[in-house]
Amino acid sequence: MSLAERKAALIRMAARTVAIPLPDPDSGCTIWLKLEYLLPSGSTKDRVAAFILGHGVETGAINEDTIVVEASSGSTSIALAMACAVIGVRFRAVMPENVSRERLLIIKRYGGEAVLTPKDQGVLGSIEETRRMAERDPRVFLTRQFENPLNARAHQRETGPELIQQVGTTIHGFVAGVGTGGTLMGIARALREAGHPTRVARAVPAKGSACFEGQPEVCGGIPGVVEGLSTLLDPQEIGLDEDIRVDEREAIAASRELCKRGLPVGPSSGLNLAAARVMARRLGPGKTVATVLCDRMERYFSTDLFDDVCRG
Repeated sequence: MSLAERKAALIRMAARTVAIPLPDPDSGCTIWLKLEYLLPSGSTKDRVAAFILGHGVETGAINEDTIVVEASSGSTSIALAMACAVIGVRFRAVMPENVSRERLLIIKRYGGEAVLTPKDQGVLGSIEETRRMAERDPRVFLTRQFENPLNARAHQRETGPELIQQVGTTIHGFVAGVGTGGTLMGIARALREAGHPTRVARAVPAKGSACFEGQPEVCGGIPGVVEGLSTLLDPQEIGLDEDIRVDEREAIAASRELCKRGLPVGPSSGLNLAAARVMARRLGPGKTVATVLCDRMERYFSTDLFDDVCRG
């Protein structure tokens, strides 16, 4: 199978997920949840990985000798490890040395490599190391998740239009946490293009008691929600509403609630649901609010998401 054929298979794998409605009795609204954790590697980052790598193959920037490299301590590295396994090129994740063991195991199971950088430098230190790798080795292809416009474009062209079609009515509010900013920016653009009068807000974790092992770079203790690294989010372009701050203990409780509903998600999904409920109260009864359930719970065994069942 040629590289182009493998690319086509990857694009098909990361094509669609479903959205389901969740009535919110407190506000009288309906909250639609897009189940992005159902994508092949278990997160919405599969869309970004497929879109960026597909573009790289199409333009000739990626060939059989390429080494795909990304600085990520979580879902993006896992998604890229899976995607690179599909298209048959090497993948190298560069991560702070205190990243959780389950993430390393998943990346390595896909055949990916892991390079660990000093924990006190956080993700910024990992980003700098990827740049040095690219300078030293012309085979290195940097996916640059925090600055690559293809990240947001993947959600603008795919996730957003799917969500609009599946909800099938006016979407009055949309919320999402921001790591790279690609999901919020891309879906907001799709909503604007489709003529929806949607209030769009960023879900921001407020510091509570939850403390996620090995991740000093995360904002408020929610893995994947990173402050100040992205250049993709443009609040003026999408008319960003006032931030919705959610106590991280509430985010963890909402994640556990979703799991008990049979939706096996991680902490950022709980953050999004809790923020969607706040948006629903802002809008008033009868409105439709949407958000995404970002990734699966299995990569969070060593975090506070599971401390209650571990104690039990």
